[in-house]
Amino acid sequence: MRTSAVVLSVLCLLVLAGPAYGFELWSDESGERSCALTTSLKWTSLLSHAPDDTLLYPEAWSGSSLWRFRAVLDARPTTWLRCEAAYDLGTRVVSGGAGAAGGAGILPSSLPVPYRIGQLEDALVETETGLSVRHELDRASADVSLGRVDLTVGRQAVGWGRGLLFGAVDIFAPFSPLESDREWRRGVDAVRLRAPVTDRISFDAVGAFGESVDESAFVGRVHGYVGDMDGELLVGRRRDDDFCAASLSLPVLGAELHGELAAFSVESPAPGGGLFGDAGPVATALFGGSRTFDLLSGLYVVAEYHYSGFGVCNVTDPKELEHPGFLERYASGDTQTLGRHAVAMQLSYGFAGLTPLSLTWVVSPVDGSGVLIPSVNWIFSDSVALSASAYVPHGAGPRDGALGSEYGATPAGGLLQISFYY
Repeated sequence: MRTSAVVLSVLCLLVLAGPAYGFELWSDESGERSCALTTSLKWTSLLSHAPDDTLLYPEAWSGSSLWRFRAVLDARPTTWLRCEAAYDLGTRVVSGGAGAAGGAGILPSSLPVPYRIGQLEDALVETETGLSVRHELDRASADVSLGRVDLTVGRQAVGWGRGLLFGAVDIFAPFSPLESDREWRRGVDAVRLRAPVTDRISFDAVGAFGESVDESAFVGRVHGYVGDMDGELLVGRRRDDDFCAASLSLPVLGAELHGELAAFSVESPAPGGGLFGDAGPVATALFGGSRTFDLLSGLYVVAEYHYSGFGVCNVTDPKELEHPGFLERYASGDTQTLGRHAVAMQLSYGFAGLTPLSLTWVVSPVDGSGVLIPSVNWIFSDSVALSASAYVPHGAGPRDGALGSEYGATPAGGLLQISFYY
């Protein structure tokens, strides 16, 4: 407990100090060579009220609190070399009796990140009362420019696809639209090569490595433009799955439309089977669009439909949810939803760019359950922001530990977050 008190005291001092911990360490006169340290500090508090099912939720009310400190070192010693390192320190406190309501799906996941040779993450403090203090090295990479070719080696963020709320071809570290803190993507251990083929076509190759070859991914990607259309083709192997994928976006009547499709050859059957039976391939897909309407400061609208063949056909069947293949896929991020179908919509509106409002609705078209998430964000300056969100689920609730609908077991909650940047 003495260690936890020291760590909490340091975090409190960082909160009070705020942006004073970010500065430029060194820069030459031309600005081409430099070294800078930037920091961010976030405090998140979540208060939840769970459905009436004591097997899943021992206590009706629960609370979670999370402190996250992040320091990013960006060094450019020469014009052809850039190095980046990011260190995260986080404290999570979950009230006793929270059960499955301890922030799962809303607060950032504490599961191991796939495609890491070693997690480089450790618990400084772990208590039975719900307090944990963990730290990790989330970035550690070198980016080398070799003429027209860029090579990045080390722990880095890799994100592909056109999805705004979901992802079908984002195979490395996807996240759920219900997650509150999605400001940065977690790093994977990879070697990435990017090279132009023509002025409008480029080639991208990534090898992302886990603890063994069977836990690694090797992907080739071609990205290009044809007129106003922006597309990409991907072919590779992810763990035990061979796959091919494509995505496309284009403007239509003032809106942006986008789609993604991926097909995976799986060795073990998915729960409910694949496209052509138990041994058939498994597909993931999304289709959506976005548009800004000229209403005062602008109303931004996003809508997406997502299909995940790795999800279960019937979320109320415990046997499907306990299927080993599904549990493994869900834990590794291969599916962002329990079921196979999901629709998400989001409205964003701002007053003079200072107090943006948003309303997100994630719903299952199969059983009609969903979660409404109204949010407001106060941007006081470039260094300080405050956001508040509510989570309002609807749909049949759980009974005796079994789900009545996909989102009906989600606890209702309110979330408050304060962020400091520099």
